[in-house]
Formats: sequence, C-alpha cells, structure tokens
Amino acid sequence: MNCENVKEQLPEWLNEQLPAAERAVLDDHLAGCPDCRQELNATRQLWQRLENIPTPEMRPEVRTQFYAMLGTFKAEETARQRSRWTALVHRLLPWWKPQAALRLAYSLLLVAVGVAAGYGLQYWQMPPLAYKQQIDTLSAQVVEMRQMMMLSLLENPSATERLRAVSFTKDITDVDGRIIDALLTTLNNDPNVNVRLVTLEALVELAGDARVREGLVQALTRQESPLVQVALADVMVQLQERKSIKPLRQLLRREDTNDLVKAKLAQTIRELS
Repeated sequence: MNCENVKEQLPEWLNEQLPAAERAVLDDHLAGCPDCRQELNATRQLWQRLENIPTPEMRPEVRTQFYAMLGTFKAEETARQRSRWTALVHRLLPWWKPQAALRLAYSLLLVAVGVAAGYGLQYWQMPPLAYKQQIDTLSAQVVEMRQMMMLSLLENPSATERLRAVSFTKDITDVDGRIIDALLTTLNNDPNVNVRLVTLEALVELAGDARVREGLVQALTRQESPLVQVALADVMVQLQERKSIKPLRQLLRREDTNDLVKAKLAQTIRELS
C-alpha cells in the first residue's frame, strides 16, 4: 500500500468504517510512515474544526428592518381606521336629533362590534396583504444572501471554507440551478477528497431533482479517487439508479481502477441489474 492510497482511506479510518483486514494494513503503514501520520493528524484536526463551525445566523440589521417595516404598517393602518370613523361622524351630524340619540347609539354599537369582529377574524386567520408581502420579501433576501455566500465560498482556496460552503445547502430551502451546477462542479473538480465526499452527501439530499441524478451518473467516470468512486457506487444503489450501470461498467474496465474498487463496482452492477 502506497502513501497516496493511505491518505485517501484516512477518512474511513477515522470513521472506523474500514474492514478489519484493510485497517490492519493501514495501521502497519502508519506505524512506519511519518508523512502519513502527519496527514492523519491534519485530517483529524480539520474534522474537529468543522464540528466547531457555527451555523450562520440572520444579520441583526435584517431583523431591525423587518420590525421597522412592521411598525410603519401598523401606524398607517391605525391612521386609516381613525380617518374612516371621522368621516362617518361628519356624515351623521346633519341628521342628529335628540330623540334619535338612543337608536343611533345602539346602531353604532352594533356596527362597532361587527367591524371589530371582522378585523379580529381577518388578523388571526390571514395576515394583511402588505404584511405578508414584507415577510416574503425579507425571506427571499435571506435565501439570496445564503446562496451568494455559498457560491463565493466554493471558490475559496481553503478546503475548510469550501466544506463550510457545502454545509450551507441544508439551510437553503429553494435550491436553484446555480447551486446544483456549483455542487456538481465541486464534486467533479475539487482537489480535496473530503470536500468531494461532503458535496456528494449534499447532492444525495437533492436527488429528487432529475438534474442532480443525471449529474451523479455522469460523475462516475470523472472520479479518480477510490473513496469517491466507492461512495458514488453506494449512492447509485441507494437511489436504485439503473442508468448508472453503463458508466459503472466503463469504470470497471479501466486499468487504473483500484482492485478493491473493481470488486465493489461489480457488486453494485449485480444489485442494480
């Protein structure tokens, strides 16, 4: 086992996912290779830092803007209701007579109760249109900011920042074509194996989209890392994607494919056939 293969298997070693025989071989190599031990320590430290990365929160100014718009709307609505009552009083004054005071007061009381009940029912069942529009606008702005931050971080030279970018996908409720294309590009071209593996996990969550499934199938023959090849094979079984059988066979026939990977690919083809 050479150093390159060892470094690609370090994530599985750390997750205790390696079979006992492979783990024993890797342990023997680590015992006699300082470079690989150093790589193991660096990878372990990276994973520890990733666990401490905080979840991005809404900026304080967004919350302030929201409550400012809400306060303005409430003030305008209160002023509008007062003007309606003032106009009603001016219209009733010419017909005001002492003998009709009691009947008018009773009528106004009924009207007030009806109006209050109508406004209360409208408030609790469905927010006013302007209020709802403001909420929708703020929500769209937050989603757009998250998307722009993710796309920007995916181009960062730091693998840690790219891993952080991929983690943003779980907070984006409406993933568009830009995000999908960026994730597929990262899966196929990122130089860091860990980033590609995390990106694959994010794409599996979006596999309900036909573009994602097609992109995952096409990614099979573009991978050179045995870890990513095996992970993709598992995903094809998980998704029961029969379109992947042809690229799996192409990968199986390649001379540079690892022997252990070939065994996994053959098993995957049998499960999908």
